Amino acid sequence: MEPEEQTNGEQSTMEEADERHAEQMRRRKASYDARKAAATKEKGLIIVHTGTGKGKTSAALGMVFRALGHGMRVGVVQFTKGAIETGEAAFAKQLEGRVDFYTLGEGYTWETQDRGRDTAMAGRAWERARALIGDPRYQIVVLDELNIVLKYNYVPLDEVLDALRHKREDLHVIVTGRNAKDELIELADLVTEMKLIKHPYKSGVKAQKGIEY
Repeated sequence: MEPEEQTNGEQSTMEEADERHAEQMRRRKASYDARKAAATKEKGLIIVHTGTGKGKTSAALGMVFRALGHGMRVGVVQFTKGAIETGEAAFAKQLEGRVDFYTLGEGYTWETQDRGRDTAMAGRAWERARALIGDPRYQIVVLDELNIVLKYNYVPLDEVLDALRHKREDLHVIVTGRNAKDELIELADLVTEMKLIKHPYKSGVKAQKGIEY
């Protein structure tokens, strides 16, 4: 059986809907083109990934992957990780000379349960981070879980803010970790908050290779 032919009224309604959609897209494109034309400045960004949801480090490493495609050199400092070997650290070893990857933690503070030791480790990691920020060979520096050490005051916030304010103009710095300080958010050019909606831990699913580490 042949489908029923559309009535003139139905066809007219669809044509009107199509035209409204086309007009909406024209207005959206015009607005986007205007914003794009006005954005002429180029600068190194301070980027913050924070929030309770997963994906903060993963998003930063996605930017690293993108930068490598453009031939950029990247430095990464992981502040609290180090209790287990991660896939990103293992892969970085294969990219020597393009990615310099420093895992300078011993796990989260509830794992070490030693504030003095955590503070000392964070201090060493921050010294490495400052060296990378000051090194003109790098176009991007990732400070993974820096927000955690700032939360517990393992590294002075004022010192971090000062280093970021005085970084090289064309250097991008990406900071990750939940509980980002308000002062860092204010300083940053781009801030994204990852929101937790659902997590496999709550269903008894353990951390898995290639997903969590």
